This record gives sequence, C-alpha cells and structure tokens, in this order.
Amino acid sequence: MNPVVPLLLLVVLLLAACQGHNPYTAQSRPLPPAPVPAGSQLDLSAYPAPARDFARYRNWAWREQPAGSAWASSALVQEALSNALDQRGLRPAPPDSAADLEVSTEMRLQRRIRQVADHYGGYYGHGRYWHDYGLWGRAPLARTYVEEVLVVNIDLFDGQDGQLVWRGSAEMLSDGSQAERSKALRAALRRALENYPPT
Repeated sequence: MNPVVPLLLLVVLLLAACQGHNPYTAQSRPLPPAPVPAGSQLDLSAYPAPARDFARYRNWAWREQPAGSAWASSALVQEALSNALDQRGLRPAPPDSAADLEVSTEMRLQRRIRQVADHYGGYYGHGRYWHDYGLWGRAPLARTYVEEVLVVNIDLFDGQDGQLVWRGSAEMLSDGSQAERSKALRAALRRALENYPPT
C-alpha cells in the first residue's frame, strides 16, 4: 500500500471534522454609560506633567539653613554651595523678593571599608624549555582600609508651587586635615550639581 494514502485519508478526516457546527459564538455586552461629568471636566492626571523650563530659574534662596557639623561649619557649607550654584548660573535672590528656586542640602559622613588584594609570586625554572622543570607560586595579601566618605544631596524646589524639580547627589573621600575636608566638600557640591540643568 502506498504510504501517502493513509496520510491523505487523515487530512480528509481532519477537514471533515472542521466543517462541523461551532458551539462557540461571539457575544459582547455593551459598555456602561460614561459618568455624567466625564464630558465636561478635564482630568489632568491622565496627561503627563508639562516639561519644566529650567531657563526661567535665575535665583535661589534657602528652603532651610544647612546645619553645621564637627568637620564643616554652617557658614562653610553655605559659602561652598553658593559658589557651586553660582557656577551653574544661579544667583542668590534679593532679600525683598521671592526666589525662583528653594535649595535644601543634606550632608553626612560615612565610614566604609575597602579591601585591596595584592598577589605576590614568582617562578623559578631551569633548562632550555619551559617543560624541563620549575617552581611557581602566588601568595595573596589583602589589606583593609577604613575610609570616610562625604555624601552630599542637593534638592531644588520650585519657588512658586513648592514641588521638587531637581535632585543631585555626589560622594567624595574626606580623609585628612580640615583644609582637605573643606576641599572635598567643595568638590562634592560641584559634582552633585554637574547635571544641572537637566537636558
């Protein structure tokens, strides 16, 4: 018997089975009516917020005065952040007018542990070729360091509606003398503001 005949017979049976009555029918229920205020009120929450125009932010004022600490006085923090904001085109607001931006900052020192592994080793061999004989070995030496890291967070709020419009943060090693810590503070504030204004 030709092997194609059973295959053709199977295909014919499957096609005949597909010609039967389909017990499933498409049904749908009508949509419920829309709420009454839906046609007259605009739901602004359904749309994305409009993009902020950062070019209109020209000056700033403190939202809250930054607190000093044992390693940086409040005056040093205010002066360093004022200089960093000035480099981004933001000037202090005049005392008798409302500021475009309100600035808040938070700084803290964190102690972190850093481990460095060095691998020391050597090779001793003899002969014209490497496979003659030899001695090889490595000994890892791990060193642990405790470092102080300065963590800076800067928040900028819109002066009119009070909403947070931008946030930046940075970290910097803060070991050494008081002068080196002041330098690390200034560098961390500049780094935190590097991406302002956002593009």
